[in-house]
Amino acid sequence: MKINRRKFIKSTSVSAGAIVLGSRLSACATDSEQAMAEYDLMKDVLKYRKFDSHVHPFDKTEKQLEIADRLGVLKLQLSNPVTNFSGSEPEGPDVVRKNNDVVIELVRKYPQRYVGFFTLNPLYTRESLEEIKRCTDAGLIGYKGYIQIKLNDPVYYPVIEKLIELKMVIYMHTYTQLGLGGYRMKYDTGRFPNTTLAEDMVETATRYPEGIFHFAHLGGGGDWEYQCKTLKHCKNIYVDTGGSNNEDNIVDFAIKHLGEDRIFFGSDGAYIHAVGRVLASRATEEQKKKIFYDNYVKILKMGGRYVD
Repeated sequence: MKINRRKFIKSTSVSAGAIVLGSRLSACATDSEQAMAEYDLMKDVLKYRKFDSHVHPFDKTEKQLEIADRLGVLKLQLSNPVTNFSGSEPEGPDVVRKNNDVVIELVRKYPQRYVGFFTLNPLYTRESLEEIKRCTDAGLIGYKGYIQIKLNDPVYYPVIEKLIELKMVIYMHTYTQLGLGGYRMKYDTGRFPNTTLAEDMVETATRYPEGIFHFAHLGGGGDWEYQCKTLKHCKNIYVDTGGSNNEDNIVDFAIKHLGEDRIFFGSDGAYIHAVGRVLASRATEEQKKKIFYDNYVKILKMGGRYVD
């Protein structure tokens, strides 16, 4: 009896519990359980080349690359945004430069593994435009924005227009919240009022149809159904699968509403979750190849950067 990988991954915790109970229980194992025991998960994992479109610096870079090696991740897109989760941390141009210097150093040290994106605080327009030049001169190839200001705020326009001129991916920390007490961030922004929502990115991408926009971490705990439905008709917006939320059907829902060409593999540090999320989906072999690697390479090539 054969079992597909989706059933295997969903049933792993059950079968692991059976193993713990001992040999007496294993004597009663079904054909399905036997098939799961024989399934070579890592062979399936390593069958696909992977380009992780969403990582940030680790305390120990070697550990990050070791994990990538074990999961068959050949390239990682690295950014180091200024987060200011507390609301009281500095986030001016000096901090931006410091964060970008970390990425520049790692890209130079590991050029075969990392491609680097810079961050900005667009509230400082002149300094942001200067930082774009400094970072591109240093070899960084795209932009990662955070929660200093919404992407559809007119203050952002000079930065967006410069990034479009350079044919760079505009990659944003995004969210549309359903959790934390059941409220939707669209109606109650709570601690992070300048987070870019799905509809904010749609407004900006519609204003700039020539731009390439990347909506971060569908698996980050937000309302991924709402996000996919909102982004559906805006063809210059792409999503990544990053995050540690393991709800069923995220990838399949994204394929249905966005299409297989607009989805990137991404981890946001949740490496096992991210790989398993794609493997456990109902995507075809060709779709998995696109999501794991080909789609992101194609987007970077559109800007003349990174040739496979």
